[in-house]
Amino acid sequence: MNRYKSAALPLALLYAGLIVYASLYPFSGWRDVGVAPWAYVTAPLPRYWTRFDVGANVAGYAPLGFLLALAMMRMRRAWPALTLATLAAALLSFTMEGLQTYLPARVASNVDLALNAGGALAGALSAWVLERLGAIDTWRRFRARWFVRNSRGALVLLALWPVGLLFPAPVAFGMGQVFERLEEGLIGLLDGTPFLGWLPPLRDLGLQPLLPGEEALCVALGALVPCLLGYTVIRHRGRRALFAGAALLCGVAVSALSAGLTYGPVHAWGWVTQPVQYGLWLAVVAAGLLLLVPGRVCVPLLMVVLAAQVVLLNTAPQNAYYAVSLQTWEQGRFIHFHGLAQWVGWLWPFATFAYLIGRLGGGDGGQPPVPPRTLPGAGWQAAPAMPAPPTQASAPPDSAAPQAPPRIGA
Repeated sequence: MNRYKSAALPLALLYAGLIVYASLYPFSGWRDVGVAPWAYVTAPLPRYWTRFDVGANVAGYAPLGFLLALAMMRMRRAWPALTLATLAAALLSFTMEGLQTYLPARVASNVDLALNAGGALAGALSAWVLERLGAIDTWRRFRARWFVRNSRGALVLLALWPVGLLFPAPVAFGMGQVFERLEEGLIGLLDGTPFLGWLPPLRDLGLQPLLPGEEALCVALGALVPCLLGYTVIRHRGRRALFAGAALLCGVAVSALSAGLTYGPVHAWGWVTQPVQYGLWLAVVAAGLLLLVPGRVCVPLLMVVLAAQVVLLNTAPQNAYYAVSLQTWEQGRFIHFHGLAQWVGWLWPFATFAYLIGRLGGGDGGQPPVPPRTLPGAGWQAAPAMPAPPTQASAPPDSAAPQAPPRIGA
């Protein structure tokens, strides 16, 4: 039996939801064009296309096929799992292209459908190849060695954390600045109703830009969050130190990639200002000091860190450079990536907080033994060991040759 609940299915469902958002954004201007939603399937092939569009359509569905295949191979044989994973992704693409028929900003395309299905098939095949080569079994053993039994939720959140950092943040490692946008959305929703006067205006609270010390503290808290989240599911302090270093390096690299995509490769490291440097060093020191803290203590501690960062981040207004970067991402080629990174960046801290609430007072499932190594291509579960053949029992003492009665002395 598998000792862990796989994180592949939750990740696949989350990724499918992000595909739906990215495919139907901006959700406005719906109109009836007088054709069936599947009419695009038999429409003439588009005359113009770009390499970027081809790559985006293939790469966008490859992770979905990969994750679906991983989840389904735990329940059925390889080829039925690959077929179901590809068909499920293709059905999602068919539905999204059909709905795009009624959006003025989108164009339904049979070529996009074929490319999406091809990308899903490529992702599913890559999952099968990795399973045949034994890479999935290696990951299963690695997970059993490093993480506690109930680690699926934390691993899903940790996998989504770099995605949220890809969207330009107002402060380095700062995710969850949603209060101003939430106010704008509520004003638009309640406009013309008597309930608009009940809304507390954030603009009257006198939001002030963060001071250098506050910015450094906000960076330190944001960089410490993934380290503490890893500590809640990792017990060994040496592995905790390796994980914290890897998480911080990953965050720095993804932030540089985001700056390079937004402002150009020349400015990839322009975000590393003096307050950011101080904040990163503070996060390194704090992560080192917390290596010995038990996982059950890291849970409420992480809740305090998350709450402090979100409150500090939302007490400052959005800066002008951040608004310009949003316009860059919300237009042009970045629109394909807009929904995926933006929503993860907004909601990740709140989803993590909800996960930590569920962890309060509960156990982590303990550290199970490392499962035995399986042969490449043997599947997800190790073959049960064959019982040893029964050995012939030695003859009991009664069945031995009768002994001569003891001699009685003369």
